[in-house]
Amino acid sequence: MKLKYYSFFLVILLGFSFSNCAKRGRPTGGKKDSIPPLLVHAIPANKSINFKAKKIKISFDEYIKLKDVNKQLVISPPLKNAPIITPVGTASKFISLKILDTLKPNTTYTFNFGNSIVDNNEGNKLERFKYVVSTGSYIDSLTVSGSVYDAFNQKTDEDITVELYEINEAFNDSIIFKQKPTYVTSTIDTTANFEIENIKAGKYLLVALKQPSKSYIYHPRQDKIGFYKDSITIPTDSSYKISLFKEIPLFKIIKPKEVTKGHLIFGYEGVPKNLKIELLNSTPDTFRKVTYFEKNKDTLNYWFSDINVDSLQFKVSNEKYIDTFTVRLRTSKKDTLRISNITKAILDLRDTFAIKSNIPIIAIDTSKIKLLSDSLIIKYTPILNKSKTKLYLNFEKKFNKKYTVNLLPKAIQDVFENTNDTLNYKFSTKNIDSYGNINLTISNVNSPIIIQLLTDKNVLISTKYISKSGVLNFKLLPPKTYLVRAIFDSNNNGIWDTGNFLKRKYPEKVQYFDKNLKLRANWDLNEIFILK
Repeated sequence: MKLKYYSFFLVILLGFSFSNCAKRGRPTGGKKDSIPPLLVHAIPANKSINFKAKKIKISFDEYIKLKDVNKQLVISPPLKNAPIITPVGTASKFISLKILDTLKPNTTYTFNFGNSIVDNNEGNKLERFKYVVSTGSYIDSLTVSGSVYDAFNQKTDEDITVELYEINEAFNDSIIFKQKPTYVTSTIDTTANFEIENIKAGKYLLVALKQPSKSYIYHPRQDKIGFYKDSITIPTDSSYKISLFKEIPLFKIIKPKEVTKGHLIFGYEGVPKNLKIELLNSTPDTFRKVTYFEKNKDTLNYWFSDINVDSLQFKVSNEKYIDTFTVRLRTSKKDTLRISNITKAILDLRDTFAIKSNIPIIAIDTSKIKLLSDSLIIKYTPILNKSKTKLYLNFEKKFNKKYTVNLLPKAIQDVFENTNDTLNYKFSTKNIDSYGNINLTISNVNSPIIIQLLTDKNVLISTKYISKSGVLNFKLLPPKTYLVRAIFDSNNNGIWDTGNFLKRKYPEKVQYFDKNLKLRANWDLNEIFILK
């Protein structure tokens, strides 16, 4: 009897043990596939010579998909017509390319697929895959490499096109505006490095372009450009650095258009250095106008009132540029005055309280604007900005205080004689311990320098102009991360000047401090910026 019970419990115990072992040893499905697709063969074969085919078929060891192939595929030299690529959007073990152009004789062609070929299951990339053929008797094998950097910004754009134009009897400076280059590549991923391979020996112009669409031809209105000033001779052991910038186009006014009743906008290209807009219509004595440039946009706003005509005639001039325009007035819709507070609830001690108007302000009644703190009236100075759309109240700010701004009706009048209703705004200041200071020693200054302090989001905080080494103090800064930029102001005009391709002029040099400044509250940060 005891033996029976013993056997029974032994069976149960063994069963429980096997059950636990089974749970611990359950299959996981194996390691995740991390191997990219592999080329099995190509027809014609990769690195073929005397190439005459109109169709290319490239086969792989597994099913693949094409990802952004139209964007990533770079063919060098560029073709006039893009090849037809199949299949697109479905998985396949091959890629087929139908060539629509007649290829040049004795030329090496490179089809660089970038990272567009990925396996179907895991998305593993076949990085920088290239298919190379030659229509001649050999494959060109020379290389040029280097890097591209942005002339003004700390971060360089991705996917920059780098081009070589052969300098021969047909070459001239305007060729980049009209013809595709002899060889082309793109910068590698998020780095700004480039390498152009399979080049023949010769003398070349080296150009970089950042384009909205890859046409490989330079369009100054929309593209950034960089270039190496002198010609380069290949073969070469040199590595080239190219500075990328946006040229300023020749000045041109775009035909003005009506936005609302009494409001026109004039779009333009280039620099409106001495822009004059003259209204040719007769105007009554009560006629009023306000013009201002819109910040960060190539637009001039033209506001006007008290003129009863069907159309306006303008004469526009800027330096040597002169043109005339007629604008037909069709809308009867007029904007209503809207006043908004652009000051945060906490006013930083470096800032100034401001309100914004959607229509230019032409009159302010300070007797109807009161600034209060603890029921005490605070003296202020009203400041209207150039566009007459922002009103600042400049006053001596105290630490850790609460303020109120009261605007009574008719305190503000716009160009259409609209006035405000009653408005009230509240804000406060922090304690001085909430801020920090940056003391920056600038050394090795040998020419006029513009020093700019920015946030890590590229918001400009302060600009200082210096001509000798010394210490710059940036006081009462909110705790955050800051950047410092130095502009070598070679012509001493107080601004950064860009470059020009046809004049072979590089932009003014810009140098960033080599580390971010992480400022804490109630802290003095001392750093040394050595200019190169």
